[in-house]
Amino acid sequence: MAALASSRTTFFFSPVSPQPKPRRISRLVRMAYQENGPSLAVVGVTGAVGQEFLSVLSDRGFPYSSIKMLASKRSAGKSVHFHGQEHIVEELTADSFDGVDIALFSAGGSISKKFGPLAVEKGTIVVDNSSAFRMDENVPLVIPEVNPDAMKGIKVGTGKGALIANPNCSTIICLMAVTPLHRHAKVLRMVVSTYQAASGAGAAAMEELVQQTREVLEGKPPTCNIFRDQYAFNLFSHNASVLSNGYNEEEMKLVKETRKIWSDASVKVTATCIRVPVMRAHAESVNLQFENPLDEDAAREILKNAPGVVIIDDRAANQFPTPLKVSNKDDVAVGRIRQDISLDGNKGLDIFICGDQIRKGAALNAVQIAEMLL
Repeated sequence: MAALASSRTTFFFSPVSPQPKPRRISRLVRMAYQENGPSLAVVGVTGAVGQEFLSVLSDRGFPYSSIKMLASKRSAGKSVHFHGQEHIVEELTADSFDGVDIALFSAGGSISKKFGPLAVEKGTIVVDNSSAFRMDENVPLVIPEVNPDAMKGIKVGTGKGALIANPNCSTIICLMAVTPLHRHAKVLRMVVSTYQAASGAGAAAMEELVQQTREVLEGKPPTCNIFRDQYAFNLFSHNASVLSNGYNEEEMKLVKETRKIWSDASVKVTATCIRVPVMRAHAESVNLQFENPLDEDAAREILKNAPGVVIIDDRAANQFPTPLKVSNKDDVAVGRIRQDISLDGNKGLDIFICGDQIRKGAALNAVQIAEMLL
């Protein structure tokens, strides 16, 4: 396990993962420390996504002149190692953003609502990973490969602060693959079933999955602090609150965020979100109904050329995307590309998508947004 447990006093910028970490890195900025670069702050730096922020910033050589490591009072004083230097975590306060150009937030919605606007008032551009501002009509909701124009005019160096929202991880992973197809044939209806990893609930959930697995294999009752249901060797409906319409909040995020990102209130979206005992990387089964015909061969060619997407679709070998194949990787993998036989005229497709929730579903997407600010 990487050093994310709260009992430790030193944090490293490698994410929690039991697997080796091969990465497919592209489109790097490749500058790192630069005297005239922007000043950065990472809010929630000791959490799983906060640690991944540092990993992505390092991997992509993001230019910076200074960086603040910010977290709760409980974490203040701990050490974070980044780019060969030790940084002391500071307590997040209203004064934390003096002189900060870009702040990457991943500390929960309540923290974002309190400190995000304060940072903006001081001229900081905030890239927020929570759901706090996603559906605010005045805040752009951005996937750089999908709708970069949504943040047009927001740049470092203007002296003006701004809020930019990172979409939900499931939305990002889904739309990375579906948007290129939508642009070609126009999606009328999308049915999404998600299989979501422990990483979506943070470092504590990842650690509990490991602990429960050991306990169950040893014949002990599992420790259930994060989820009420046993997680190891089980799956259950996503733990988000269930709304009056029977959908949970996670499912409605997919509905609402897709419509906002595509600027299309008419697209029909329905979702069922499930937690599965996977360490990191979400999987999604997606059924698409199009306005215009799109056959599977044309879809493969479109996806082959889509930025940030790779195809794993070997029917003969029965090899398709899996969470392990995409863990710690930047790209979203797509497979099981096939015509929907329940629809006539090549107007339906089924696809299966896997993407690393902590990386492209959170930290990488936010850092890509930050790169667009330069």
